[in-house]
Amino acid sequence: MRVVEAQKVEKTYQAGNAAVHAVRSMDFVIDAGAFVAFVGPSGSGKSTLLNMIAGLDRPTAGRLTVLGVDVATLGRSDAAAFRGENLGFIFQDFNLIPVLSAYENIEYPLLMVQDWPAAKRRTQVLKLLDAVGMADQKDKRPDQLSGGQKQRVAVARALVANARLVLADEPTANLDHNTAYRIIALMKAMRDELGTSFVFSTHDTKIMSEAEHLFTLEDGRLAGSTAREAAHA
Repeated sequence: MRVVEAQKVEKTYQAGNAAVHAVRSMDFVIDAGAFVAFVGPSGSGKSTLLNMIAGLDRPTAGRLTVLGVDVATLGRSDAAAFRGENLGFIFQDFNLIPVLSAYENIEYPLLMVQDWPAAKRRTQVLKLLDAVGMADQKDKRPDQLSGGQKQRVAVARALVANARLVLADEPTANLDHNTAYRIIALMKAMRDELGTSFVFSTHDTKIMSEAEHLFTLEDGRLAGSTAREAAHA
């Protein structure tokens, strides 16, 4: 099954009288269970592409299908519902809510987006806390956690609502070398266990070495596509 398919996708912005081509005539396919990275320098179109896959931005031209849905056809409320039901997000700066515990941060999407009943929420949150190795830290707030622990909580939050696709924007940029590899290994383990697809935007060589497919972007164009074996042991 294809989770993402792009056909001649373009994104153009107006900057004064000039047109800025953020994404240019891009074609690619991402299959279910993928562990994929879009790589390239700043300004190459990585974040714009993730925003379009998430339905936060619309292509100017072409067709972008995510989980069988043409995201450009979704209105604002439908796009939000689509994200809540199908997508998870992991951010460079973790984006945890400071006043909530690790448990409450993971639970938050189930309260605010999915509206799961209390017993079902508790079972799911405890399952994810255990899966990411944070069960013994569940009552701590973000300022009491290390960077690696915060990102573990963020991974659990991204997966708690049974996301079919997780979009991760520079998820290891603020982590040290060893912690970054542990987080990547955790995400792969979650992919293997849950069948969730992971798509990254990054210029981090650690993720590049572990991704199973690399899409290289240059000046908004797809400059290369490489299926590969992970190099790190």
